[in-house]
Order: sequence, then C-alpha cells, then structure tokens
Amino acid sequence: MDMKRLGLAMLSTLFFIPLFASAQAAPASDPSTQPIPQWWSDARFGMFIHWGPVSIKGTEIGWSRDGERPRLKAGRGEVPVEVYDNLYKEFNPVEFDAKAWVKLAQDAGMKYMVFTTKHHDGFCEFDSKYTDYKITNSPFKRDIVAELTAACHEAGMPIGYYYSPPDWHHPDYRRENGARYTEYFHNQVRELLSNYGKVDIIWFDGLNGNAKEYQAEDMIKDIRRLQPGIVINNRLGLPADHDTPEQTIGRFQRSRPWESCITICQQWAWKPDDKMKTLDECLSTLVRCAGGDGNLLFNVGPMPTGQIEPRQQERLREMGAWLKKNGETIYGTRGGPWRPGKWGACTAKGSTVFVHCLAKETEVIDLPVIPCKMTGFKALSGGDVKVTQNDKGEARIALDKNSMDPLDTIVAIDFDKPVADLEITEQPSGSLVHGKPTTASNVFGKMNDQYGPEKGLDDDPETRWATDAGVGEAWLEVDLGAPVRIGQVAIVEAIRRVQDFAVEAFLDGAWKPVLRGKHIGDAFEAAFDPVTTNKVRLHVLKATDGPTFYEFQVFPPK
Repeated sequence: MDMKRLGLAMLSTLFFIPLFASAQAAPASDPSTQPIPQWWSDARFGMFIHWGPVSIKGTEIGWSRDGERPRLKAGRGEVPVEVYDNLYKEFNPVEFDAKAWVKLAQDAGMKYMVFTTKHHDGFCEFDSKYTDYKITNSPFKRDIVAELTAACHEAGMPIGYYYSPPDWHHPDYRRENGARYTEYFHNQVRELLSNYGKVDIIWFDGLNGNAKEYQAEDMIKDIRRLQPGIVINNRLGLPADHDTPEQTIGRFQRSRPWESCITICQQWAWKPDDKMKTLDECLSTLVRCAGGDGNLLFNVGPMPTGQIEPRQQERLREMGAWLKKNGETIYGTRGGPWRPGKWGACTAKGSTVFVHCLAKETEVIDLPVIPCKMTGFKALSGGDVKVTQNDKGEARIALDKNSMDPLDTIVAIDFDKPVADLEITEQPSGSLVHGKPTTASNVFGKMNDQYGPEKGLDDDPETRWATDAGVGEAWLEVDLGAPVRIGQVAIVEAIRRVQDFAVEAFLDGAWKPVLRGKHIGDAFEAAFDPVTTNKVRLHVLKATDGPTFYEFQVFPPK
C-alpha cells in the first residue's frame, strides 16, 4: 500500500486524547448538562489567562509550589512553601490594564475570555471575604476580577472564571475538617457569581472525581440559579456542558461540545524566554480544533508587571490579521463533514465546505463519498487548485505545492444542498488492528474507558492510550486472532516523549523486534521485513514521561 496515499485515507480520522480531563459523553438525561449556547459554539476562539504572584519567579502557577498536596504525591515544586505563599506581599502589577487585555483579545480575533480567579495554590485574584490570601491584601490592593469583568462587559466580550477546587494553601483541604473546605469552596463560587454582574463561563479544574464529597450536584444547581445560561466545563466531577482536552487538540466529536486549552508557549504562567509557538503552529492548532468541531482556549501568561509579553501580543495580532481575512471559515462553522487528516481539516457553513490544506508537501487529497453534488470551488487563499468529484460522490483536491499558501491553502467547495450537519465516515485504512482485542501495560489513572486502547480499536480506527506520569517503559499489545503477514506501521504520538521504542511481533513463543526507533512524533511511518504473526505490540523502551499515543496502525507488506 502506498504510504503517502494511505496517510490521506487512514489519517483522515486522527484525534488527540485529553491528558488531565475526562472526555466522557454526558447522558442526555444528566442533570449537570445543559445545551451549550450558540454564541459559544460559534466563537471557536477564546483567551485563557493564567496569572498570579508566581509570575515574579517565572515558574509554573500552582505546580511550582513545594509542599504537601493532599492525596497526591509529595510536593515536587522548586519554590519553597514559605517563599511561594509570601510572593503576594511583593506582587504589585502596576502596568495592569484590563481594557488593554480585552483589546488584545479582540485584536487576536478571540471571542471570549477565561481568567484564573484562583489556582491550586489558593491565591485569590478577587476580593473574597472568606480569606486574607488575596489580591486586595497585596501592594496592588485592587480587585483584578472586578476590573477585568467590567472591561469585558464594556467591550461586549463574554467573560469566564477559572476556579480551582483543589487548594493546597487551605488548611482544611482534603484533611480531617474537609467539610469546612467544601463550605469555603461553595461560598467563594457564590461570591464570584454574585458580585460582578453577568458571568458567561465557569471553568473548574482538578476535581475530575469526588463529585459527591464536594457536593458538585448542589453546586451546579446553585451556579445555574445565580447565572442562567452560564457554560460549565467537565472538571467538577460531573460531565456538565463540554469536554476539555488539555495541551492537545481534541478528537473529531460532534456529539458533545469540546474545547482544547493550549498554551501559546510551553508554561501556563509566564516564564522568561519560554519557547513560543510559531504562527504556523498557532493557526494550525486553531484550524484543527474548528475542524474537529471544537473550540480553542488559547493561553497567555502575563508578566509580573501586569503586561502581556510583547512577543506574545505580536503573535496574537498576527492570528487576528489572518482571521480578518479568513474568519468566515472558522467562526460559526461546524467541523467536517470530512474528518481531519494529516493533510489538514475542514469546516462547513450552509452548503459550503472550507478545506484547510495545512500539509505543505501534500499534492492530492482524496475525500470519501459525500451525498451532495459539487457546484463549484474557489481557492480563497490563492494558489493553483483543482477540485473534481466522480460519479460515486468522491472528491479529489489537486494542489500545486509550489503555489500553496505558506500557512493554509483554503479551498471553498460549494454543493447543491446543505452540508454543515453531515458527517462523512472515514475510508477504510487497511489497518490489520481495527477491532482487535488489545491490552496495555498501564493506563492513565486506571481509567480504561477514557484512556485505555480498547474503546479506540473497537469504535474508531485509532488507539487511545495514555499511561501514568513517570512511566518510562510501557507496551500496547494487539491480538490479531490468527497468523497475519505484517510489514508496515504508522504511529502518532500526541505529546513527544518517546526516546526509544520497538515494534515487536510474537514469534516462536517470544516477543521479537521487527523495527527499532528513537522518536515517534506526530507522523511516524515505516516498512520492515515482513513476518507472519498472531500478535503485535508497540513497546516503549524509554520515555521522558508517560507515553501518550492516539494511533498505532499495522499493515500488510507493500
């Protein structure tokens, strides 16, 4: 099989797994769930802001705090507790300008904002009457949440509050008097949703379980009473309104809303000289989120002065300039009808499909049958493009790679009927592991329903596998059911951590390597000397952290 053409067919259904949040589907009758507002789905692009006194140190918010983390491993943070917890006494961001932040978000083409009112470190960026560990007791003294909310209201931008139920600073959090912390937690959420006017989003973090312990059902009822129409994410131990894949692009999913939260650099909070994503990477991330029918919540970390770093501002404005030209292909669209692939992704509005060709080396994109007749096409971003459709309804896009847009060649294809709500199934990939029984050495948090490989191989032609942090060696095994001749492999790693791996076949009663490699990355393909086996596995021999894959495919020899 031609691997280049295979990539177009097989990889048309790639998805990524969330590493820190369940992507569980909510039952239609789940009382925690309400239909997502249309404005949120249409927006596609929002600004996430992680900020606090820790920006003085330039280390990660919350996680760089050393000390006890109840029910988690002992503190591994590089900032001693007595230093971290007193940083607020030095925190005086005199250059903070709420209106400037909102204007920057608008310049970037972002349609809403979510701000960290309290992270796991317990520091409150609002004037809570339930704690002294807050911004109004810093040298700055001003209520950041109040000013930012007022600026959003004035500009007509929806505002959301991130709030962390975990609180490593609070003396009762997950300790003997835990009920007192639960009361504190509920009281602060009520404060946030009562004292600042309209709030459009509440974004919890870190409480994927323990819904009963923290009375999450009662809290959600309270939230909806205080702020009707508010959007609630899935990190309160209940499904609520949408899923939240973190630091990775969500899989193609139209049955339930989702929003990827991803950083513009590598760290959530500001870090001097942190590696920043290129414009190409930023736009590709946005397009692939929209093409999967999800949103992108893109994070910036302001400096201790209160300003957003100039280079981050420049990158965001570059994204905004692109969206001014191409926003119709992102805002108010549905992902699909064809699923994202290695070549890129597509969005749809009415009877038009916008195909975003992101892979610069791609010359031909073959797309599955669509039950509509093409009536015309146009290259919105220039370039020499030709689109044809055969009698079966299959479409082919021919590209001149020498004239492709350096960022995204966008092809608008018009059809004779609405296509936005269609979903086109993938073409058969020819993979030998589809639907086969699988086992893994380790699954993240023992949550097989979200992170184990079985569901992916049974329901989708991809493997969804993540292991716990600190797992340097792991394996994923597929039982082929009968002796099968294999000779090619395709692997995609969601986060680049693998440093040494092998593809192994079960031969003569033992596992034997048929292919060795060092790094996998986001598009590993290779052929090897054919063998006949009834079992095959991916064996990670060395990794910097837990392996995270979203595809492992094995094929017959060429």
